[in-house]
Amino acid sequence: MNELVPGGNLPLPGGALTLRIPGPFDVSALITDESGKVGGDADFVFYNQPTAPGARLQGDTLTVDPARLRTGAARVTVVISPADPGTSLGRLPAPTLHVTDTAGRALARFTPPRPQQETVLLLGELYRRGTGWKLRALGQGYTDGLAGIARDFGVDVVEDATPAPARPASTPWSAPTTRPRPNPASPAPDPTGFLALANSARADAGSPPVSLDPRLASAAQAHASDMAAAGRLGTEGRDGTSVYQRVLRAGYSYLTVGEHLVSGPRTPAEFVDYCLRTEQARQTLLERGFTHAGLAQAVDPRSGDVYWTALWATPLTTGHLADTAAKVVELTNAERARAGLRALAVDPLLAAAAQAHSTDMVVRAFYSHTSPDGSQPWDRAAAAGSRRRTIGENIACGQRSPAEVVEGWMNSPGHRANILKPDFTHIGIGFAGGGQMGTYWTQLFGA
Repeated sequence: MNELVPGGNLPLPGGALTLRIPGPFDVSALITDESGKVGGDADFVFYNQPTAPGARLQGDTLTVDPARLRTGAARVTVVISPADPGTSLGRLPAPTLHVTDTAGRALARFTPPRPQQETVLLLGELYRRGTGWKLRALGQGYTDGLAGIARDFGVDVVEDATPAPARPASTPWSAPTTRPRPNPASPAPDPTGFLALANSARADAGSPPVSLDPRLASAAQAHASDMAAAGRLGTEGRDGTSVYQRVLRAGYSYLTVGEHLVSGPRTPAEFVDYCLRTEQARQTLLERGFTHAGLAQAVDPRSGDVYWTALWATPLTTGHLADTAAKVVELTNAERARAGLRALAVDPLLAAAAQAHSTDMVVRAFYSHTSPDGSQPWDRAAAAGSRRRTIGENIACGQRSPAEVVEGWMNSPGHRANILKPDFTHIGIGFAGGGQMGTYWTQLFGA
């Protein structure tokens, strides 16, 4: 696999390519001709218009087949922006572009220099060179959103958060300045009655209602179908894909997630009744923090057994991420106070390195203090710009809350020693959802 730097390029094999940028980003693509201009509405692939000839967007993944692009297409530019409008990219995990071929082989990876105040980033582009195609790493950012992109692509950007109506061919193309989103006042349909049953139980327990999310429903359907095909329950599918990875690939970046994986009930009413009669399942269904849900079922054609997947989640926003990190710091300092030690101060550089490591563990599917490239905690701290002389790191995976992860660290002698080390003066926290275990946490200490 090739590690690209800004400006680097790579010849591409024939056939379709998959470009994935995991994280709390909106992914979009611009299809342009030799002049670098879009030809119309169909050349903009984004959340509310996920397909174009030769290009398809699904969650955080863009699939491009250069041979099937529209006539005259010479470039496909991959663009990311924060999923939470108005947030700068510098406040989010560092984006990484992963490119694979039709066989799933990794061709290239590109992580640009960490953005700061930019709100839109041109991450990379596929471009035609003679009879073939190449990939170029870009990393060009704009602080003025899509208005900045207009200067390069000749589009007319309007201040409109909803898709523009159909325009005559002679009218300049306009792109939305923010991601078009479903109206929260118009919930997804509930033909099975599951939502009403679940929210009735939540109301009885004093929990706020949840709404159905089509991304969670899509991930749930994929997982239920996989379990039915395999004839067994499990958090991982036959190819090793976890239910948490399915949620991210469907485009839902989460702060917290819960799942019900059940076989046996024949109807949504029986499913909800089962969950309410089982202690752990009941806790998930009634969890106050969840805001969205998705339900799906599939039948094993051999046995006739019905397999269910219910997903419950809270979306990841900049505010939620900051609150989670702050809570981990608060709980960590409470443990230090009980031991008579001074509180740790938050160091933005350590926080950036910790966040990057949690995200990297999700993206590259590993769990270790040593990254696949061999870097250690002190290497990552230095790469983030830290000049602290002593570095320590705690990591954890699978815990669903700051309280749970800090408790786990305190129950482990090695992790506890880091938290209670008198010499440490500063701390940074990282969190990412996804991967095999669902959540990945990093504490980075410095002195």
